[in-house]
Amino acid sequence: MTKKNSDRGRVTIYEVAKAAGVSISTVSLAINRPHKVNEVTRQSVIATAVRLGYRGQTQLSAGKRIAVAAPFSTYPSYYTRLTGMLTFASTVGVDIVVHDLPSTAGADAPVLEALPVRAGIDGIIVMGAPLSRDATETASLPGPPVVLVDVPDSTGIHPDIPVVLIDDRRGGELIGRHLGSLGHRRVAFVHETQRSSDYVSAGMLRAEGMSRHVEVVGCEVPDSAALASRIEAAVSDPLVTAVVANHDHLAAEVHAVLSTLPLARPIALVGYDGSIASEILGITSVWQPFEESGRAAMRLILDLADGEHTHLESLTLTPRLVVRASSTPSA
Repeated sequence: MTKKNSDRGRVTIYEVAKAAGVSISTVSLAINRPHKVNEVTRQSVIATAVRLGYRGQTQLSAGKRIAVAAPFSTYPSYYTRLTGMLTFASTVGVDIVVHDLPSTAGADAPVLEALPVRAGIDGIIVMGAPLSRDATETASLPGPPVVLVDVPDSTGIHPDIPVVLIDDRRGGELIGRHLGSLGHRRVAFVHETQRSSDYVSAGMLRAEGMSRHVEVVGCEVPDSAALASRIEAAVSDPLVTAVVANHDHLAAEVHAVLSTLPLARPIALVGYDGSIASEILGITSVWQPFEESGRAAMRLILDLADGEHTHLESLTLTPRLVVRASSTPSA
């Protein structure tokens, strides 16, 4: 987490978490849902909050309306992030207005040109959609504050907007190191077509992380109809012994395709997101703290909406690898 020194009087949840040596979600639970935190931790957090003079957000945030925009219908993982936001919002009396966005991967111009600003909106959270320079300039004018989620700022065009990320490069490294330890040397990375190179996607970062440990061969899938032929072509390379899918929904489809192919050797399979589907199918996957990222984004936007200029540049959460039966050793 990157945080600049505060020049204001009010103590934030981030300062309480740092002083108590716990996560911001633990501070929130200790205050709002104490039965979910062990007694020793709860008392330590409360004592720290009292010592620092932390007042919480409930009174200031109550009644506010936050717009949340994301490609919900394309990537179900954003619903899980939204669950974290809803859970936190329910504790402070905040209403959420949801906007569905098109997938950035399938767009020639993936940036969001205009923010979903409406009367009565006190803050905007944008997930999975880079902002154009015009949208950023609009956001810098007097109006609702903005927080980005899952939007790495590779171009630096919106440095003043806080962003909540999950470390995709680290997730890729976890996969690459795991597969490398099993003897895999060349891996096919299955992903949707990214029509624009104007932004750095999560998949690009994951591939970069994997490439530090194994050779990564791209397997681009333009649509569902092309999936079977693309997978068959990828595994026809005798040096490819593992397939990594950019997300678990895609991994489930790859799993189905592999089960129909007359494979001459075992093919390991790894997904990404840590979803229920990967657990049911026994697919190794990278679990991401989606709900925590949603809660963190909601805290940030409410701080800003309440006039708390947190000077938080970015908050990066860490994924973890969940190993299951699908990641078999190289033959």
